[in-house]
Amino acid sequence: MYNIIGFDMSQHFLLSPVAKTLSLAKVMRMTDDAARTAFRMVRWSETDGQPVCPECGCCDSYDLKSRQVYKCKACYKQFSITSGTIFHSRKLAVRDILAAIAVFINGAKGYSALQLSHDLAIDYKTAFVMLHKVHEAIQIARAEGALSGNVEVDGAYFGGYVKPANEATDRKDLRKKANQSGKRQVVVVMRETKGRTLTHVTRSEAEGVALVAANVENGSTVHADEASHWDKLAAYFPIKRINHKEAYSKDGACTNQAESFFSRLRRAEIGIHHHIAGRHLGAYAAEMAWREDCRRESNGTQYTMVMGAVV
Repeated sequence: MYNIIGFDMSQHFLLSPVAKTLSLAKVMRMTDDAARTAFRMVRWSETDGQPVCPECGCCDSYDLKSRQVYKCKACYKQFSITSGTIFHSRKLAVRDILAAIAVFINGAKGYSALQLSHDLAIDYKTAFVMLHKVHEAIQIARAEGALSGNVEVDGAYFGGYVKPANEATDRKDLRKKANQSGKRQVVVVMRETKGRTLTHVTRSEAEGVALVAANVENGSTVHADEASHWDKLAAYFPIKRINHKEAYSKDGACTNQAESFFSRLRRAEIGIHHHIAGRHLGAYAAEMAWREDCRRESNGTQYTMVMGAVV
């Protein structure tokens, strides 16, 4: 990309051709047989798409012509291409499932169930359940293990919104606990520099101290702001503190990557979902952590990763 005087300018990754290797148009043009073949090749990649019985693991089966199912030659159980996956007993066509995952991937700040229900002309509850199944699959498939190196930690409150009174004289100080709804939750994030992101939902940011101690390797350097509860981390790790009233980054200390995650989660809440609190907050936080970690992967690679997770 060039500016008006001809000098080379850096191009954002999402604008480059490298980022766009998945075509939703090609997915929607698939025939039912092509969609089933694509799903089968991902699910049973070790056997080049040859069906494997989820009950006994046998690779020999009958392809029943009366229905789109297989019958195992060893245990005689019948199974479909989605048996044993999060889409077991589905009613949607396989092509619609592939399309739903494709549009989910292309949503940089997330993808709402309402939008999906409109795009695929399906019931809202069906779309909602499908997307949360994808969230669950991503959570399960994400790499586990302690973080190491430079790890930034922070917490932010979500949910529990209380609408201010109309008259200024009737308004209360919502910073006081007595005037809050009691539904506010904290997302605690831990991010390696150019590495993985872990999230947890807690009642208070101070609970994040124990989570950091349990999920960060000894010897790692922890970066945190000057909230007093993070003082306890000094007993476990070398720690660098940053005062955001003075600077965002100073003397090698910063929590910019943690703030970047919260920015993505806030934008998902405000612009896409509008409500991510309650028992589903952990799923949305995990999704945004995955999107942050894979932001430099092409959408085709992300699609392959999610398809591998859901099957």
